[in-house]
Amino acid sequence: MKEIFQKLKKACLEFNKDNAGVGIVEVILILVVLIAIVLIFKNQITTIINDAFNAINNASGRIIN
Repeated sequence: MKEIFQKLKKACLEFNKDNAGVGIVEVILILVVLIAIVLIFKNQITTIINDAFNAINNASGRIIN
């Protein structure tokens, strides 16, 4: 019985050391959260971007004239 626990402990420690896929999972989770935020605040983001472009167009029109 003691051998089984030792093998299980060794397997858990080996599994804990192997974190090669962690970076990919983190990137995917961050992308999912960012996409969700964009979808939730889509209208507000669109309004802010349109206001910014309108301000740029108005300012560039004054500079040219």
